[in-house]
Amino acid sequence: MVRLNKIYTRTGDDGSTGLGTGERRSKADLRVEAYGTVDEANAVIGLARQHSAREDADVDAMLARIQNDLFDLGADLCTPEGGEKEITWTPLRIVQAQVDRLEQEIDAMNADLAPLKSFVLPGGTPCASYLHLARTVSRRAERVMVALSQSAGELVSAEALAYVNRLSDHLFVASRYLNHKASGDVLWVPGANR
Repeated sequence: MVRLNKIYTRTGDDGSTGLGTGERRSKADLRVEAYGTVDEANAVIGLARQHSAREDADVDAMLARIQNDLFDLGADLCTPEGGEKEITWTPLRIVQAQVDRLEQEIDAMNADLAPLKSFVLPGGTPCASYLHLARTVSRRAERVMVALSQSAGELVSAEALAYVNRLSDHLFVASRYLNHKASGDVLWVPGANR
């Protein structure tokens, strides 16, 4: 259980932060960048949810579940396996069932959509627009997580990588789904302004 009595501790004034294991790392460390970017994606989804309940209650429920999952992903990333400090408890990890749920939701939303014949420009309904922004932030989180996983001595689980990869697909399809219910996708017209 999380319990925060005091928000500032001054322990990070030197440019370091504590991981879930208690290990100190630079705030510029790739692991910190990874879970910080996941947190940023979560914040953008929070903005999308300011509109999703009005646009589609089912999408809003999906986004609520995703926001909770992203805290799970942050907890996973901030508690490294094989780090300097031994883990003496069972850390929270992303599991395959969370990836599977995203895939099932993608398939359900995509079933009503026409195949794409052009790239989609970010835009449309307010919620869809924020979901496009969340999608780009989640892709950045994925790039940082991949870089972290390729760093010597750093482990990122296959499930965590699959989750963040599937997440951006989910956000893209959700934006298309919401735009389909409104006025449709905003499509790219190659060379339209030449």
